[in-house]
Amino acid sequence: MTRQKEPPEVSALYEGVTNALNADYGDGRRVGDCQHGVYLFYDYDGEPIYVGQSRESLRGRIRRHLTNQRTDAVAMSVLDPFEVAEIEMWPIWELNGRDARETLNRAEYTIYQKALKASKFSVILNEKEIKATEEIKLPKSIRVSVLPTSLRRQREHPDIRLARRARTIANLARVISERSVRPGIRRTLWAQAQRLEYLARTRLEEFECDDEV
Repeated sequence: MTRQKEPPEVSALYEGVTNALNADYGDGRRVGDCQHGVYLFYDYDGEPIYVGQSRESLRGRIRRHLTNQRTDAVAMSVLDPFEVAEIEMWPIWELNGRDARETLNRAEYTIYQKALKASKFSVILNEKEIKATEEIKLPKSIRVSVLPTSLRRQREHPDIRLARRARTIANLARVISERSVRPGIRRTLWAQAQRLEYLARTRLEEFECDDEV
């Protein structure tokens, strides 16, 4: 029996993530090859939605989030990989081979604060608390799009995103109803609900403006 290939949109996501992680840091090094670093995901509105850190390699950690259904964030419907339009990465090359826990925690918290300030809703989707610590001076970041322009235009259509976001919220609410969960999961549901309401309201206003013309 011939093995069927994955759907085209899945192939595009996988390829886009690989290309993003292969981005040149500006010195010939591929950013995804850095062992230690912090990353921030953005949606198609440029809204920061998820912060994380890596002690294994940025490539491995980010790929697990966006191409592997076994991560907690994806399995519990906290994060929809198809809503990630851009990735910003802060590789910390000098930590390779060293105990990086404290530096990474400080860098992650610093970027978490940056994300909150940039968010329309002053909230992001992380289901686990990012503990407050002293902020740190960050290295140069690199921000890349996951998809090429033509595919991005298809994926970012607001009606498609509304449908996906509503499904994500329904799945997350089901998880909450069936398990004993941390407060952070409920905060994520609230954040997703705000994002859905904003997108639905913006879409409605577009049509209402057309009717007035």
